[in-house]
Amino acid sequence: TFMPGYSLCVCDLMGVVCCLVQCFQILNPFGIPSERPRPSLLPVKQPPTIVKQSLKDYIVDPRDNIIIECEAKGNPVPMFSWRRNGKFFNVGKDPRVTMRKRSGTLEISFRSGGRPEDYEGEYQCFASNDFGTALTNKILLRVSKSPLWPKEVLEPVVVTEGSPLVLSCNPPPGLPPPLTFWMNSNMMSIAQDRRVSMGLNGDLYFSNVLAKDSQTDYSCNARFLFTHTIQQKNPYTLKVQTKEPYNDTSSVNSTDLYSGRKVTETPPAFLSPTGTDSSMMVLRGEKLQLECIASGVPTPSIKWFKKGGDLNQKVKLENYNKTLQIDSVSEEDAGEYMCMANNQIGSIRHSIYVQVKAAPYWLDKPSNLVLAPNENGRLVCRTNGNPKPDIQWLVNGEPIGSSLPNPSREVVGDTIIFRSVQTGSSAVYQCNASNQHGYLLANAFVSILDMAPRMLGPKNQLIKVIENNRTFLDCPFFGSPLPELRWFKNGQGSGLDGGHYRVYINGTLEIKRALAEDQGTYTCVASNILGKEENQVRLEVKEPTRIVRAPEHQSAIRGTMARFDCRVKSDASLPITVTWLKDDKPLSLGWRLKKDEDSLSIPSVNEGDEGVYTCTVKTEIDQDTASARLTVLGTHTHPHNALPTDRPDPPTDLELSDPAASSIRLTWIPGDDHNSPVTRFVVQFEEDHWERGKWQNLSSYPGDLNSVVLQLSPFINYQFRVLAVNSVGQSRPSRPSQRYQTSPAPPDTIPSDLKGWGTNKNNMEISWEPLLDTERNGPNLKYLVWWRRKDTGEDWSNVTTEKTKHIVQDTETYVPYEIKLQAKNDIGPGPESNIITGYSGEDKPTAPPTDLRVFKPESTKVSIHWTPVDPSTVQGEFKEYRVYYWREASMVKGLHVNKEKKTKGFYSTVAQPTGILTDLHPYSHYRMFMVVANTRYEGPPSNHVEFYTKEGVPDVPTSLKIVQRSTDYIRLEWEKPVEPNGILIGYTLKYQTVNGSQVGRMVIESFLPNVTSYKLRLPDRALRYKFYLAARTQVGAGEVLAVESPHFTNEATPVVVTNHVDIATQGWFIGLMCAIALIILILLIVCFIKRSRGGKYPVRDKKDLPLEGVDQKGEDGSFDYHSDEDNKPLQGSQNSLDGGVKESDDSLVDYGEGGDGQFNEDGSFIGQYTVKKDKDETEGNESSEATSPVNAIYSLA
Repeated sequence: TFMPGYSLCVCDLMGVVCCLVQCFQILNPFGIPSERPRPSLLPVKQPPTIVKQSLKDYIVDPRDNIIIECEAKGNPVPMFSWRRNGKFFNVGKDPRVTMRKRSGTLEISFRSGGRPEDYEGEYQCFASNDFGTALTNKILLRVSKSPLWPKEVLEPVVVTEGSPLVLSCNPPPGLPPPLTFWMNSNMMSIAQDRRVSMGLNGDLYFSNVLAKDSQTDYSCNARFLFTHTIQQKNPYTLKVQTKEPYNDTSSVNSTDLYSGRKVTETPPAFLSPTGTDSSMMVLRGEKLQLECIASGVPTPSIKWFKKGGDLNQKVKLENYNKTLQIDSVSEEDAGEYMCMANNQIGSIRHSIYVQVKAAPYWLDKPSNLVLAPNENGRLVCRTNGNPKPDIQWLVNGEPIGSSLPNPSREVVGDTIIFRSVQTGSSAVYQCNASNQHGYLLANAFVSILDMAPRMLGPKNQLIKVIENNRTFLDCPFFGSPLPELRWFKNGQGSGLDGGHYRVYINGTLEIKRALAEDQGTYTCVASNILGKEENQVRLEVKEPTRIVRAPEHQSAIRGTMARFDCRVKSDASLPITVTWLKDDKPLSLGWRLKKDEDSLSIPSVNEGDEGVYTCTVKTEIDQDTASARLTVLGTHTHPHNALPTDRPDPPTDLELSDPAASSIRLTWIPGDDHNSPVTRFVVQFEEDHWERGKWQNLSSYPGDLNSVVLQLSPFINYQFRVLAVNSVGQSRPSRPSQRYQTSPAPPDTIPSDLKGWGTNKNNMEISWEPLLDTERNGPNLKYLVWWRRKDTGEDWSNVTTEKTKHIVQDTETYVPYEIKLQAKNDIGPGPESNIITGYSGEDKPTAPPTDLRVFKPESTKVSIHWTPVDPSTVQGEFKEYRVYYWREASMVKGLHVNKEKKTKGFYSTVAQPTGILTDLHPYSHYRMFMVVANTRYEGPPSNHVEFYTKEGVPDVPTSLKIVQRSTDYIRLEWEKPVEPNGILIGYTLKYQTVNGSQVGRMVIESFLPNVTSYKLRLPDRALRYKFYLAARTQVGAGEVLAVESPHFTNEATPVVVTNHVDIATQGWFIGLMCAIALIILILLIVCFIKRSRGGKYPVRDKKDLPLEGVDQKGEDGSFDYHSDEDNKPLQGSQNSLDGGVKESDDSLVDYGEGGDGQFNEDGSFIGQYTVKKDKDETEGNESSEATSPVNAIYSLA
């Protein structure tokens, strides 16, 4: 048994010493050893225990030596012997057979000749010492066989279109049986669908044959797992007789494959199985596969039913619903299953009667027993099966009935009872449970020892952990009778267990979340009737190491400096080491790069500096990392005589060579770099199976290479292209290379994110992230999942699935499981994952906290105490004690309150937990209750508690109004607070004069609670005042509401200050005002343009003005009309640019709308230049363009 924090090879579940050497290894939370393993001798006598043996059904490869494993431990060291086919096997007489030293493992070598088949048979190993004999299972050794396919001549198969067809496979009977699949001569799988599919027996079934099925290369292949060989049957030639020629380019409706070709429609008929019913027997835990394949035109669909109920969640329908599969069968899966095949012509049914039997399986496996003299004990061997297993007891490998009588031992069915055992009666007992489907064999020793407690671990350990981490303090011990172990902190207390702590049976103390106050010296004391022994562990809790300023992605121009930050915060007592990586490789600093405490500087960057830089900060117990990318750009200045640069041309003439299982060489010719050297080449690939047409980056290489070896994944049909990159940019992709198909191989990647967690109280869902398509490495990817109860020593359970999760049913509530995962395909299995710990589902806590009570209620907070629940009743991971509380009423009469429930959680695992409820309303009546919560459920409520908060200071008054009625006084009015928080006893008003930064003496007035106004006489009407108002209770004055009086005006000006939100500061109000201002501005611009455009029309329309015969058009498109007397200056005119003066005897008053003429900055008139006429005549002469709002807007351009 392995203890948390140790690699300990000396103890079983009861803490029994099982071998001579112990190996301690102290681990920190990151798995880093703090102390090297060191051996220590334990001179404890012990019967043998089998620790390793070969499988019951053991198939070996004939090309290798045969190794039959048998390892055992004990003191004295056990001696080993073997039986073959029930008879003594003399290992020393066979020169090909050797037994390993200090082991019973047999190795059979065939270097000097011999046939492996001669050694087939049933083997059993016996391990013996002075205290008993232990046995292995009976190991059935068989040699793997992969016979050749019988030579046969297959005649062409001729069928009529629409007829059913079965192409038989009949693979040679290998050991183990081979996997079968169908392929054509191009090594491409035969496409399968609802119409064409392979049966469980390997035959290829056609529900109906179409003309397009005519091929000459239907070949069945058998893959033998042990020899990794594939044998191919001679191909079938299929000829389909049709009534019409087949044209595979014709447009045929996928739902009407037959009517257009005049194929006769037929009702369904079963190809497999035959008849109307059949039966099947399957063993518990094995895979159940039922199959129904039907013929017919159109192709029938298959549906499954179970008599007396629905198909449960364990059922998976595969092969287009033709196969019903249950991965691990249980007794509840027995019954009648019906498959129905139907098409538009008819339907048929077939019933399959499934009977579930069971080889023996454990209900209560016997475990080793260590007793002191005169103690009592028992061995229990409880199994189940169908039929019911027979139980046989053996002692030291012989039937218990033929052994020497032992008065302290009594056999009662599946139990052996020991009473008042005596020294010298140690032995190894075997329980053999068997029925016609199999057997179970278990060894359990009974060791009679008399020993005072002994500590097995190193003395006075120092354990350093990171704050808030789960922590284990180990105290391995031994003694007989079994000692009682207790933990103490700093030599005080009555023993640590429960709440924040948990003590395991092997002596380990778990601290669920280490805090600073957990630091100290812990003492473990083991005691029995023969004495006691103790050991100490010093725990230091450290702050975590964190990068508080991480490096950031940046781009730097060639020749400039780049700098990456890496500022660290860590525990002051832990020395830290900061290292830098570039592209996941250690960075060589050299003379150019400079590293200081908080940063890395790279002066004069060049293309070789481009990449990902990673800062890694380590202490002896934790670490942190952060990464950023540096991109190097071209220089930002160029000489005037520099040649023009551009992106490079794409590489050409891609060529593949040197093919290998997982690599190939790619060579290309670089294109023109256009005066900017190529810094790197990017190789991309495309595969045509998973994501056809999608190009993905494979790798990049320096710009001086044009021939590289590409590392490839198995089972992918690759095509490559290359891109060149220089300082300007990236080239266009090259033309693709020819395709290269890699061979399949077992998966080499472990699925990530493996976890186990219950979705209800009696299951555990094991899930993981699936492998990427390019990580499958071969056909038919599946996942092999193992699980077992943690710390129980039970055997692994496993299941194979194509999905990305598996649900373990019928678990106990919230128990830990060990879980591991492995991917496999048709080629073989991949690497196993590390073992992780998962938990089955949680249930509702069964017990409420008790004795909930309050202490020291104050105005806004109250202390609460309660008695915690037993941790076993939480039935899940403890989350918190959750208090529900609500304000029942205010003790202020007439004040309505909000009775909404609030919650607050308290994480506490101490024996006498306490907490504080805050943010309460003063002078109020509250009610509350408490529940315990795990991560999914809440438990039943505790007792309800009522409590009353004390009086507090009141809230701010609701409003304060100032009204200046006359020059002689100011009147103030206010409203009481919304929350008085007690009995109001009055108000306090303070005020003082203000004049800029100068203030006068503060005056204080007090008022009764029913007074809500005050009149202040003004000695000087120019004085301004600032007022401060607060409400009072017996506790004191509350928050102050302040307001300043306005300047004096002749009219009364009310000023109101409230504690409500100022609308002028709200975002929506500011946005609305801005929108209105923008609209007004646009309207003003439009009006201005309209008036300006309205003045440009021919003045000849004024009938009372004489005109010259020629109109002179100005540069702006208007006309200038003048008479002979136009040399007089206009009123308000300015000098022209050439120094002359434009004169006119026309008065602007006569032509304007009144007032003096005015000019804009550009010299144009402001206002309309109109004729002084009657209104009607004037309107008739106005420009239509000027009055059009559309034209006015166009004129903006």
